[in-house]
Amino acid sequence: MSTKQKYITVLSNNRRIIQAVIGVSIYLGISQFQISLWWVVGVGSALGIIWGKVFCRWMCPMGFIMELMMKMSPNDSFQKMYQYHKIGCPIAWISGWLNKFSFYKIQLNAATCKNCGICDKACYMTSIDKQKFSLYKPDMTNPAESFSCSKCLECVSECPNGSLTYKIALPYKSK
Repeated sequence: MSTKQKYITVLSNNRRIIQAVIGVSIYLGISQFQISLWWVVGVGSALGIIWGKVFCRWMCPMGFIMELMMKMSPNDSFQKMYQYHKIGCPIAWISGWLNKFSFYKIQLNAATCKNCGICDKACYMTSIDKQKFSLYKPDMTNPAESFSCSKCLECVSECPNGSLTYKIALPYKSK
C-alpha cells in the first residue's frame, strides 16, 4: 500500500469525525457569528470545482445528522433518504454537477486492477444500483462521476492493491 493510499485510508476511516468537526464549525459560524449562508454555498460550490461533491460527505451538518440516522436504522430506507435530503441543497446540486468536471477524480488503473469487486462493495453508489454503476467494469457507469457520488473515498481506501486513486486529472474527457 502506497503512502498516499494509507493517507486516504486514514482520512476515510475518520471521515465522520472530520465531518462532525467541520459541520459543527459551519453551524456555529452561521448561528453564532452570523456568517451568511451565501458564503457557505459559495465556498461549498467552489470546493466542487476542485474536489467534486465533497461537501455532502465531508462537511455538511445535515449530512452528518442523516448519516447518524442511517447508522441507527437496521434497514435500507435511510440509505435512500440520504439522497433525498440533498434535493433541496444548492451545494449538492452545484457540486454534484461538477463531479464530471472537477480537478480531482477517482481513477482506476486497469492494468493493476484484479477485478475483485471490493471497491464496488465499499461504494454506497453501487449499493443503490448494482445494474448501473461499477468502478472497475468498463461497460458500466463510473459512480465517481455520477451526480450523487459524494467522494467518501471508501472505494479508494478498500482497494487491496491500490488500483483506485484520488488524484488530479483532466477536468473532462469526452467519450
